[in-house]
Amino acid sequence: MSTGSLSPKILFRLAQKHHMNLPSPTEDPAFFSASTLLERYERFSSLDDFLHYYFIGMSVLLEAGDFELLAWEYFLQAHADGVCHAEVFFDAQAHTDRGVTYSAVIEGFVSACRRAEEELGMSTNLILCFLRHLPPRSAEQTFETARYDLQSGKIAGIGLDSSEKGFPPQIFRTVYASAKELGIRRTAHAGEEGDVSSIRDALDVLDIQRIDHGIRLADDQQLMNSVAARKILVTVCPLSNVRLKCVGSVAELPLKKFLDAGIQFSINSDDPAYFGGYILDNYCAVQDAFKLSEQEWIGIARASIEGSWCSTARKTEMMKMLPEAGAHHVG
Repeated sequence: MSTGSLSPKILFRLAQKHHMNLPSPTEDPAFFSASTLLERYERFSSLDDFLHYYFIGMSVLLEAGDFELLAWEYFLQAHADGVCHAEVFFDAQAHTDRGVTYSAVIEGFVSACRRAEEELGMSTNLILCFLRHLPPRSAEQTFETARYDLQSGKIAGIGLDSSEKGFPPQIFRTVYASAKELGIRRTAHAGEEGDVSSIRDALDVLDIQRIDHGIRLADDQQLMNSVAARKILVTVCPLSNVRLKCVGSVAELPLKKFLDAGIQFSINSDDPAYFGGYILDNYCAVQDAFKLSEQEWIGIARASIEGSWCSTARKTEMMKMLPEAGAHHVG
């Protein structure tokens, strides 16, 4: 979630609210209007190109109400797509490093989560991600700030995102060891733009319990067998992989290989305001590319539930929904 769900419409709205100047259209024509910015989002050349616009977008988020608006807009769209449980990432450092308080960030997001539960019937989890391109000490300080919320369950776990190349998992060994010692759940972006060694190192060095993106896992049969045996969930984000040119098309993703190998994986949206696809768009893109059977989709949904970080009771509730969901399958 975080800024990745910030649509151009909301970006311009918050910039006006806070009397902030976005880049001049003479410097970057994308900022002529919300529609031209949305069109620019369709032409990212790389992860770093995306991150340039991502960090511009976050500059308009200043108050708790801004973060609540951002998250609430995401939950409304997710609910419309049929989502009943959402586990969403947020990058606290991206905001605290520019003077926004941690309390404003978490207060806004928690308020939106509460509304989603009360008004939409959705369960939610927040996952605090550390930004790879910032010094490890920054991650450690953020961890200490969020320690109480992590231990109390207000935040469900930690993750690692931003630029993968040049920032290997080993850099964050200390903060992940601290989280493990406290029994805090751990995941990390790995094998998205980086090679399979990034996944191996995240598993071995950070002892992660889930793998985000993870599409390069298919390049190492032995590691793939190990991940399958350990039932480690891989959270695949098809449309963002295409938009960031990690693959040429959704059909190039190793999903059939994952199915054949018994890999537990889920289908997810990733920064949907930037990559042109919320969760249902990703599901449809996968179906168009692979023509999965009803049983294959039920298996993916079951893995998503089993690998989620929600309560056992909530998992049981969602498992009971699978037969009805499967009945709506269209080949």
